Amino acid sequence: MAPWWARSLRGRVTLIATAVAALVLMPVGIAGVIAARTLVTASVFSDTRDTAERIAFEMRGGALPMGAAIPVPIPSVDLIQVVGPDGRFLATSDAARNLPPLSDVRPTAKNRVINTTSCLPTECVNLTAVRVSVFADSPIVYAGRSTPEVLAGHTLEIVVFGEVALLIALAGWATWLVTGRALRPVATMRAELDAVYAGDLSHRVTQPPGDDEVSQLARSVNGTLARLERSAQQQRQFASDASHELRTPIAGLRAQLESAQLYPDDTDVGTLVESALRDTDRLEAIITDLLLLARIGSRVDVAKERIDLAALVRQELAVRSDKLPVRVDLDEGVVVEGVRLQLARVLTNLLDNAQRHAEHAVRVSVSRSDGTAVLAVENDGMEIAEGDRERIFERFTRLDAARSRDAGGTGLGLAIARDVAMAHRGQISVEDYVGGARFVLRLPTVDFPRRCSGS
Repeated sequence: MAPWWARSLRGRVTLIATAVAALVLMPVGIAGVIAARTLVTASVFSDTRDTAERIAFEMRGGALPMGAAIPVPIPSVDLIQVVGPDGRFLATSDAARNLPPLSDVRPTAKNRVINTTSCLPTECVNLTAVRVSVFADSPIVYAGRSTPEVLAGHTLEIVVFGEVALLIALAGWATWLVTGRALRPVATMRAELDAVYAGDLSHRVTQPPGDDEVSQLARSVNGTLARLERSAQQQRQFASDASHELRTPIAGLRAQLESAQLYPDDTDVGTLVESALRDTDRLEAIITDLLLLARIGSRVDVAKERIDLAALVRQELAVRSDKLPVRVDLDEGVVVEGVRLQLARVLTNLLDNAQRHAEHAVRVSVSRSDGTAVLAVENDGMEIAEGDRERIFERFTRLDAARSRDAGGTGLGLAIARDVAMAHRGQISVEDYVGGARFVLRLPTVDFPRRCSGS
């Protein structure tokens, strides 16, 4: 079994953040220790050199009497010895009076100043040796101080690396908390998704505020659930429609055949065949429309292309033989992206509907409005009441006034038009129109690539 940090995204992120913090902070800690030691050492030797140079200057000027206690100019540098060429003490400070020689280093005429560290039996000393003159019998001034604790021991390293370890631990802890807070909506979404089952896809996951990656994931999940719910609804609707709407023509066809079987001598075969064919055509039309409704919006029809709506209208009208004239008002260059066969079916359904209900003429217009393509089909028939404008897009719904004039239809034309519009991120509606009915399809437009003409 994989370790906990390998199974948990939170654990992996925390481990990586801790490792990065260690890789960054440890070199910084080492550099800090080295820099601190270097600065302290430079400060100590600066004081010891200043003291030694000052004593040497006073000796050269005769201002320092031999054998007397040497005054300490810098309180921290209290170990001062002046040693002659024969190794005898010529003068010392009070603190160095009973100490052995601080060092046996003897500067030369060319290198008259030497910084060094010397360890006595009781302590280690940082000191500077300065040659008083260039003569062979020049005395040597030794000025030093006890090595500071920060240089003598490992206290600095312990403190610095303790702080580094604490910072690394804090970085890991903070990453664990922040990652947990960031992934909390993901855990909530996972629990909500676990509660979703095939029988009820209406549930949605909680979308956190903002527009970060987690919020975008929640929107994508909800969009997927909505599409799945719609697909499931289409399947259930297909089963319901098939079971209800196919029974009537099947029952009629069966009744005719059974009657012919019982009374063969009284049956007109030609009339029977003609009636059976009509019922069969209706069955075929209903099944075709139901299958189309089940496919709309699915991946069965994915061949989307750029379609000029004006050209689509002209192509459709060129192959139709309508009983009433169709007037057109088409703006050029109104282009949408979609499935050509589905959009052509919407136009066909709207034209068929307009031809069935029009009194004298039908009008088709294509225009553009604020980045939206507008396809309108108008007829001068009866106006549609405002309360019926949504209901007519439901499956197998016919208005009472239309039943006598709409024989032979499947009752699915406007439902197909609505589903195609929704699948293309658009909408279809009935708008106010005095003296008739106006159906409007609105779709998002796309830029149409212009062709460059040669001169």
